[in-house]
Amino acid sequence: MQEGVIKFELRFFPYPAVHEKNIACLNSWRNTLYEYNLIGQDPTRYDGAGFGNVSKRCPPFFQPCGKRRFFITGTQTGLKSLLTTEDYTTVLEYNIAQNMIVAEGPVKPSSESLTHGAIYDADDNIRYVFHTHSPEIWHNAKRLEIPVTHPDVEYGTVEMAQEVKRLFYHSDVAQKQIFSMGGHEDGIITFGRSPQQAGEIMLRYYHLSR
Repeated sequence: MQEGVIKFELRFFPYPAVHEKNIACLNSWRNTLYEYNLIGQDPTRYDGAGFGNVSKRCPPFFQPCGKRRFFITGTQTGLKSLLTTEDYTTVLEYNIAQNMIVAEGPVKPSSESLTHGAIYDADDNIRYVFHTHSPEIWHNAKRLEIPVTHPDVEYGTVEMAQEVKRLFYHSDVAQKQIFSMGGHEDGIITFGRSPQQAGEIMLRYYHLSR
């Protein structure tokens, strides 16, 4: 399956970019992950497609499931070393059962947007989600005792969103704040209440895996 292909129904509305202050900390961590090659583009991996994405919940908070708005990097922005506000978009709502995303901004949202929404739905205290590609962590998930989604479940699908829900119910993912995507080569996700928390967990496991 080609990396970065949007698999959900997308209702997208072109709209001006968000203000820089809204994504400054998120973008700073995105730059750090890019420097570690956890986000990026490599002609020798995934048929040369860009990989990795980050997101941030935006107010108002304490909204019902499916309506927890978030800023997220646009589809196929992994190849860019530095992002601007033009590379971020806003997911307004999502419906996992209907495999649907509604978004507005200067660019279409990441193909992993449905998975990000499922994580935000799992715990209202989660404010940031980082999705990277790390062969080191992915291949050592068992040794590192990282929760893993089912290997038959592909990225960006309703089934992946359901797997997220399963992990929150039947594993210690809420405590570890990291999981490996068993059916998505090298896919690793961390999350937290702050960008520092999500980012530091990612880098800690990256160093432990080497």
